[in-house]
Amino acid sequence: MTTTKTLDSVQLAVLESRFDAIARSMLNTLLRSARTGVLAVAHDFSCAVLTKDGDLLAWAESIPIHVLHGPKEMVQTMKRFHPELKRGDAFLHNSGYHGCSHTADWTMLIPIIDDEGEHHFTVLAKAHQGDCGNSVPTTYMWQARDVYEEGGLIFPAVKVQSDYEDNQDIIRMCRMRIRAPDHWWGDYLALMGSARIGERRTLDLMNEVGADTLLAYSNQWLEMSEDLMEERLRELPKGKATATTIHDPLPLEAMDEAGYSDGIPISVTVETFPEEGRMTVDLRDNPDCLPSGINLSEACAKSSALIGVFLGIGKGVPSNGGSLSRVDVLIRPGCCVGNPVHPYSCSASTTNLQDRVANATLEALAQIADGWGMGQFGYGQAAGGSVISGTDPTTGKPFVNQLYLAASGGPGTPFGTDGWLNAYTIGGVGMLYKDSIEVDEQIHPIRVVAEKLIPDSEGAGRTRGAHATLTEFGPVGCSMEVVNGGDGAVVPARGSRGGGGGTQMQMWRRKVDGSLEELPTFHRITLADGETLVGMSCSGGGYGPAFERDPEAVAGDVLQRVVSPERAKEVYGVAVDLDGVIDHEATAALRGA
Repeated sequence: MTTTKTLDSVQLAVLESRFDAIARSMLNTLLRSARTGVLAVAHDFSCAVLTKDGDLLAWAESIPIHVLHGPKEMVQTMKRFHPELKRGDAFLHNSGYHGCSHTADWTMLIPIIDDEGEHHFTVLAKAHQGDCGNSVPTTYMWQARDVYEEGGLIFPAVKVQSDYEDNQDIIRMCRMRIRAPDHWWGDYLALMGSARIGERRTLDLMNEVGADTLLAYSNQWLEMSEDLMEERLRELPKGKATATTIHDPLPLEAMDEAGYSDGIPISVTVETFPEEGRMTVDLRDNPDCLPSGINLSEACAKSSALIGVFLGIGKGVPSNGGSLSRVDVLIRPGCCVGNPVHPYSCSASTTNLQDRVANATLEALAQIADGWGMGQFGYGQAAGGSVISGTDPTTGKPFVNQLYLAASGGPGTPFGTDGWLNAYTIGGVGMLYKDSIEVDEQIHPIRVVAEKLIPDSEGAGRTRGAHATLTEFGPVGCSMEVVNGGDGAVVPARGSRGGGGGTQMQMWRRKVDGSLEELPTFHRITLADGETLVGMSCSGGGYGPAFERDPEAVAGDVLQRVVSPERAKEVYGVAVDLDGVIDHEATAALRGA
């Protein structure tokens, strides 16, 4: 659609705020009405307003891996499967083969239809489920050789409501497949309510200012964002760099037979074209789809690269359909970080290889020039991110949930900031909330024994990465199944531009007698009553040489007891005591040497 209407800067600012408020109202609805901890506590959901064609318009405080790429293809899938859209329709979509991130991210799409039946916008609410029907009680089925072994319910833009009424056939199917159906039903209502709030608010705004005004806003806002991105990319020097990394080996016979017993090599090539204000991220030189659930959906493959780009160029450029158009992410069908070919599984698509692609993109940007990129984020799915399940002894009812206990992982940046403690993974970029210990212990039969930072574990640098964390928890009055798929035990986060790397992930089972049994980070175990899972998360990588770090910043870390005086002297070249007092003469000598 086109319009000749032009808005001034004040009108643009007001409408940008109004659309942002719509997305926030959707988020607030989900947060306050969901039942499962992964939603009601950890905030693992996203809400967005999209144009008629599916371009990302507004997404407030959502999860980047959920929405940067994929919504457009999901909208196109909805329109292809359902050419006649009507007000009151709602479509459930979680197919990684049709634009969604992975099977656990159930997405509600609602077209915004005016009184004449014309489609103007689409609202999207996406929520990570506590259980999505997988054959194993986890939403990250890394051990699945294909989508059939994965076993989750998959809905490729299925109409779940007509004229605002649920399709009860689909509801009954879900209740039969989901392990905790009552919790799921509450989450479904929250997801639907969130999307319907977005529909109502968008229609109200359209009735208030007119559809033509909102179309003019959409066009101008996306064009302005594209111009800002073009301007930023013109500031980058022309260059081309390739960053390579290796995902940890998976304990699967099928992976060994495929030739990946030593890990999965991942390569990302970034090329900048400042004269055109464009950038290319090439993911094509990577292995074919793997007999495992860690293949990336197309949405996650492209979103991963875009996350690295937006983090690596700094603030000030809105991330939406306009700015995204200046970055070309090159993928190939049948690639493990490209476009998966059914029936290869992409169950763990929002973690694992996603982390590797995004971090390698950051590293490649940093190779092109100082002042761009970042150190690497700590790799995800540590003990604090376990998926737990079992039967609550007080109610006799089943439970299943992904925890979000302490995980850390933020990297040092070229923008003068140290790693963010609660970054968790690069796909969430700090938007996920850390669980409240008290709430977790109220809603599940668990006890959290410890959450703490580990001193001297940071990736050192001019700006340092966040420290690793230690987490310990276990069941109370019952046994508990725990599924983990943690990367970074073999190849941890790296630093950039001379920055130091982070520490590896580690996990143990603490037995009833207090002894520790080392565990692989990829595991499915049952903890007995009195046992606990103990885990150390990855820390973030540093940016720039550690000897260039401001001595006062080093002294502050020592004063807070996260860096020891010995490490300050050896790694940063700063002589400082436990009270944070710097010996400037000794420091000058250390750094001069």
